[in-house]
Amino acid sequence: MSTYCITMQYDGSRYNGWQKQGNTPNTIQEKLETVLSRIYNAPVEAAGSGRTDAGVHALGQTASFHISSGQNQYSCQELLQLLNQYLPLDIRILQIEPKEDRFHARLHAVGKIYEYRIDNGAYADVFLRRYAAHIPDTLDIDAMRRAAAHLIGTHDFKSFCANRRMKKSTVRTIEAIDFQQEGTLLTIRFSGDGFLYHMVRLLTGTLIEVGRHQRKADDISSILDAKDYSQVTFTAPAEGLFLVSVRY
Repeated sequence: MSTYCITMQYDGSRYNGWQKQGNTPNTIQEKLETVLSRIYNAPVEAAGSGRTDAGVHALGQTASFHISSGQNQYSCQELLQLLNQYLPLDIRILQIEPKEDRFHARLHAVGKIYEYRIDNGAYADVFLRRYAAHIPDTLDIDAMRRAAAHLIGTHDFKSFCANRRMKKSTVRTIEAIDFQQEGTLLTIRFSGDGFLYHMVRLLTGTLIEVGRHQRKADDISSILDAKDYSQVTFTAPAEGLFLVSVRY
């Protein structure tokens, strides 16, 4: 058996997220598996490092897959060219590398970086409308930074998990939250050991509320302590979110 890890980027605007679904073929995983199965003339399953929602983008999503020793063998460069030949133009493979047989893109990931992009102009930028959430309000970035400081470290982020039936641990470690303003584009970068369902969008929505002075920076601690999803009232829109990279 041979195992490979793919690094890919995609524009999630027209897809129903990463994970394949029974009611639609319009997912990133479905597109990737269809092309891999065509190349190898046999069913191939790809495991992503995590799910991205409908409309969410990736600059560095990773996925792993296995092929049996009896299947056609291609070099990584040949496979890279074939995948980019047959995949839609809004899905691109950046790198393919061989891995040990036990490697799994999700189970072996030890960290991820996400970016959330906010178009803060008075009027939405036509060329950013699919890649940044338009928030025309004046945002207090200093207050957002103070709020973000409460999120750094290891916490139970149950309040920031949209899966109410989550049975596994909701404890995660956020290593850094950085803010960068270029003109009217505000980028918030989240680095951590892992993120829960909708966690980055819920964190961003709450930081935006702080920036609007709808919440206080110190409210973050009480939201974390509550361990209650109902404490969070704003989920930032999908189009502003990018999975930047996965660390192994």
